[in-house]
Amino acid sequence: MSSPIIFYDIPSKLPGSAWSPNTWKTRVVLNIKGIPYKTEWVEYPDIEALALKIGASPTGTRRNGNPMYTLPIIQDPNTGKVVSDSFMIAEYLDATYPNGNTLFPLGTKPLFAAFEAGVSNAIRDIALLQMALICPMLNDPSEKFFRASREGIFGMKVEEFSPIGEKRDADLAKAKQSLATLDKWLLKSGGKYVMDDTISYADVILAGWFNWIRLVHGPDSAVWKDIAGWHGGRWRAHITNMQKFLVIY
Repeated sequence: MSSPIIFYDIPSKLPGSAWSPNTWKTRVVLNIKGIPYKTEWVEYPDIEALALKIGASPTGTRRNGNPMYTLPIIQDPNTGKVVSDSFMIAEYLDATYPNGNTLFPLGTKPLFAAFEAGVSNAIRDIALLQMALICPMLNDPSEKFFRASREGIFGMKVEEFSPIGEKRDADLAKAKQSLATLDKWLLKSGGKYVMDDTISYADVILAGWFNWIRLVHGPDSAVWKDIAGWHGGRWRAHITNMQKFLVIY
């Protein structure tokens, strides 16, 4: 029996702790493929030190030119591999553990990369709202780090990102309009998943982003119920179809 994958995630005060859309993508992949894993929780200020210690690659570059390290990261004791970035982790797990569901059918990786960019762009209109809400839900070390870094990027206080009222209403209206394009793409599917009745990494992408929205606002919140019902209830249906994989082990 293989040893469990070590999966590094960012904790929060939310039930179950998991919240990040990108780390949720990795968790969903592990759950779909049935790969044993254990979660190691890492606060934001400790991510870079962890990455350097275990040999994880940077996932970007900071504005000052220094490498940037982010989660998710996995460490596979069975192969000695350390992999960062949710897309690259999914590719690695699909290739290394081919049993069960294949998340990247032959020839789909470029299409899924484009799909991920499209989903990220559609969600962008409420990204500031999401960041404003998650900030106080983080543990103190991460909250301070998150607040300082995001306020530095956007040049305003977190509380100014998407205040209740006209600004927030406008952000939600823009998001609904942007997601309408995504809805038109998905109308081409005749099944419950993006590729009809075949689950794939495209479904993981959607689950990561929309579960993030649901968790941050709250499953019973008016905002989530509104978003879940947009476009004929498509986003509620997708979360429902993916629910069995949206679990924390």
